[in-house]
Amino acid sequence: MQVFDAHCDALLKLWRDSALTFDDTEYLQVSYPGLKAAGGKVQCFAVYVPDDIFGDARFQAAIEMIDIFYEKILKPYPDLKVIQTKEDIDFLSEGDIGVMLTLEGCGPIANDLSRLRTLIQLGVRSVGLTWNFANDLADGVLEKRQAGLSNLGKEAVRFLNENKIWTDVSHLSEAGFWDVMELTDHVIASHSNVKRLCNHPRNLNDRQIKALIEKDAVMGITFVPYFLNKRSPVRITEILKHIDHVASLGGVYNIGFGSDFDGISETVIGLDSYFGYDRLRNELHKHFSEEYVKGFCFDNFYKRINF
Repeated sequence: MQVFDAHCDALLKLWRDSALTFDDTEYLQVSYPGLKAAGGKVQCFAVYVPDDIFGDARFQAAIEMIDIFYEKILKPYPDLKVIQTKEDIDFLSEGDIGVMLTLEGCGPIANDLSRLRTLIQLGVRSVGLTWNFANDLADGVLEKRQAGLSNLGKEAVRFLNENKIWTDVSHLSEAGFWDVMELTDHVIASHSNVKRLCNHPRNLNDRQIKALIEKDAVMGITFVPYFLNKRSPVRITEILKHIDHVASLGGVYNIGFGSDFDGISETVIGLDSYFGYDRLRNELHKHFSEEYVKGFCFDNFYKRINF
């Protein structure tokens, strides 16, 4: 069964360590061997520039990560294909895997929307406005003032909507979330869980989840242990509880996965890398129909692509 994973941070690791290759299964949680072995069909790679990079060096780092995407992920593997349109997925051969660029936080563009347009031209197809804190566009979930979108942020979302690029509300303040919902029809939460089950700022409350469902958007359940359950150890069954809750709100066709692999050091037992998707699918099949499992793993994200 094919997998569409809406979020990983492998680019950050490859950027930090130039000696790494995409074959490295020891250090990378998402790797070429893992994708091939566990049914990867579309993998999103986030461009995330850490907060300890400042000024114009942030945009430079973003460009360097995109270069790594093309040179170290795409170029060496002929069966990996860049995804910039839905048709690119449709044209994948049986053994091919699609790889797609996303942006996690607009800090690198500062207050210059031409930089955002440049990143879209280079292949970015999903844009998270913030990471956890504030930037020129919006506040993140950990920013104390909890403001919404700035005028620049609203302009950015309108631009993304016009171009049918996903605006990603994961990491965004709640006020920012509601601003986005008013401004675009092309929205996802790439890697967020249920706040009612695990009260973490990065998770979404029921009102937010219902709003995503009403927009026919997808929420990528993520494998970050402390977004699933504050008690350790965390097992795959905790993922099923979050899926059940979203389904109970009417969102059984609005559930996907955004693993956050390579952005986490702690992992769910049995799900410590992409190879673990086989174990997750086995558990899903014990509790859900074939149709629902296909939806969670691939179809629900795929069907919402309009670019």
